[in-house]
Amino acid sequence: MSRVSRRSVLRAGAFGALTIPLLPSMAACSKSGDSNYFAVITPSHDNPFFKTEAEAAVAAAQALGYTADAFSHDDDVNKQSELFDSAISRNAAAIIVDNAGADSTEGAVRKAVEAGIPVFLIDREINTAGLAAAQIVANNSQGAALVAEKLADTLQGKGRYYELFGRETDTNAQVRSTAFHSVLDQYPDMELAGTETANWDQQLGYQKVETLLQRDPDVQAIICGNDTMAVGAVAAVQQAGKTDDILVIGFDGSPDAVKAIKEGTMLATGMQPAVHISEMAVEQADAYIKNGETGKKEKQLVDCILIDESNADRYTLFELEEG
Repeated sequence: MSRVSRRSVLRAGAFGALTIPLLPSMAACSKSGDSNYFAVITPSHDNPFFKTEAEAAVAAAQALGYTADAFSHDDDVNKQSELFDSAISRNAAAIIVDNAGADSTEGAVRKAVEAGIPVFLIDREINTAGLAAAQIVANNSQGAALVAEKLADTLQGKGRYYELFGRETDTNAQVRSTAFHSVLDQYPDMELAGTETANWDQQLGYQKVETLLQRDPDVQAIICGNDTMAVGAVAAVQQAGKTDDILVIGFDGSPDAVKAIKEGTMLATGMQPAVHISEMAVEQADAYIKNGETGKKEKQLVDCILIDESNADRYTLFELEEG
C-alpha cells in the first residue's frame, strides 16, 4: 500500500472543493471491494477543524484513485442516519465519519457494516468496540493535560479560573474536562470559579463569559474545551477590557486560535492533527478494501501538540512544520 503523504495531498490541491463527483462508470455493487466511492461525514464545515478533516479525507481518497463526497450531519443524529442510508444506497466502498454521538451513532454504523461497508471513525469514538473497522482519534486526554500544564505553569500554580465545557453528548468534552482537572486540581491554589456549557459554539462562548465576568471579573484565566469557544471567550475578555488580566486557553489548534496566540490575546491551544488523522483513516480503508484488514488495532490514539507563542509561526492548517 502506498502511503498518502500530507505534502502530496497539499500539492494536489487538497483543500479546494469538498465534493469530488462520482465516476459515471462505477457499477452498482453490493460489497465495498467492488466499489470506488468513499462517503465522508463530519459535523458542520463552518468549523475549520471539521472542514479541514473532511477536505483532507476527500483529497487523500482521490490521491489513491477513489471518488469521494463530503457531507455534514450538523450534529443531528437523524441527519447522520440519512447520510449513512445514502452512502449505503450508493454502495460506498467505505464510510469515514466524525460522528454525531457516541451512543446514538452505533445503529448507523451497524447498519453500514451489515451492508458490507466498513466504517472508519475519526476524531470522535463510539462506545461499542468491534463494530467499526477503526476508531482513530486525537489523544484528547494527553492534549488537554498539555494545555492545563501550560496554564498552571504560566500562573505559577496560583489563580482563579473559569471553564467552558463543550457539548454534553460528546465524549471528547468530558475527556478534555477530566484531563484539565487531573492537572489543575493538583494545585491547591488553583481555584475553579465556575463552569459553563457552551456547546462548542463561539457566540455562546462569548455570551457565557460575558455573563461570568459581569458576575465575577476577578479571575486570572479561562480554560476552554475547544478553540471555537475560546475565540468567543477572547472577544468577551477584550470587550470587558481585561485582556491583560485574564489568560484564555483552548483546544483543537484552529487557525483563529493560533492567530489570537500570535496577537497575544490567547495563551495556547492543544492542536489535534486533523489532516494526519483523516489520511490515516483513508489509508486504512484502502488497506481494508484491498486486503480485508487494516493491519492496525481498532482504537488508535494520535498525540496532540501544544501551540503557544514559541511555535505558532510554524503552524500550518492543523499541522506544525518541523523547526
